[in-house]
Amino acid sequence: MAMVARRLNTGHDADDARHAQASGRRATTRDAQTDSGRRRRELSQNYLRDPAAARQFLRSVELEPDTLCLEVGAGEGILTAPLSARCRAVIAYEVDQSLVPRLRARIRGRDNVRIVAGDFLAARQPSTAFQVVGNAPFSLTAPIVDWCLRSRRMTSATIITQLEYAKKRTGAYGRWSLLTVSTWPLVRWELLGTIPRAHFRPVPSVDAGILLLERRRDPIISPARQAAYRRLVQTGFTGVGGSVQASLRRFYPADRVAVACAAAGLERRSVVAFVSPDQWVQIFRALDDRP
Repeated sequence: MAMVARRLNTGHDADDARHAQASGRRATTRDAQTDSGRRRRELSQNYLRDPAAARQFLRSVELEPDTLCLEVGAGEGILTAPLSARCRAVIAYEVDQSLVPRLRARIRGRDNVRIVAGDFLAARQPSTAFQVVGNAPFSLTAPIVDWCLRSRRMTSATIITQLEYAKKRTGAYGRWSLLTVSTWPLVRWELLGTIPRAHFRPVPSVDAGILLLERRRDPIISPARQAAYRRLVQTGFTGVGGSVQASLRRFYPADRVAVACAAAGLERRSVVAFVSPDQWVQIFRALDDRP
């Protein structure tokens, strides 16, 4: 599947962008001299402050009107209020206690929003279907993604991450990670766009990406064969022998492995990083002993 990666157009020209970056550096210096700035660095929080960028991000989020939305990293509520207008209910998580009063003030009168002043990672999975939206602290991206993947009732997660993380997980570099390939039959990964770093406060050292995790309504591989699929993928990712075929031949007949890899369009010496998730599915289907 071709991955879409388009840069957000927030209406700034080059001069405005340079001015925003310069202002961001000054804001970062001021933040460094305050308790709130130190706390944000400790929590690895970079808040989205540009309303135009926030609107662009929200346009990339597909929400069902009757859905329950869990927001990670609510901050001062730049996303919370618009989300509440599009969802049945919003549960907004913000771990920085100093921001909660401003967050409550911003969503005052919105009865479908509940604010949780605590860690999103400590949240219990809701008993009904839900979607996750938000600006993930960069240092906690991996555990937040893991939380979403473990949540069987999560239908999708659209989160802001470091751009490099989003690219690695969606094959934007032409390479694929073990996590993406292992979960692909159940979850679709896509890079929806980028957000320049100047639109955050404090200004991070890198740009951000918009990462989508969408749980498939109809899994590509049946739930009963998911464990077998993951074992095959993990075997291939060992790298033993220097190629996918060499790794798989340790546990599968060599002739069948050759046929399966050829059917998936792989050369004999293809290495694991360049095998797409769809190719892994083809290989599994050819080698699986059970329909």
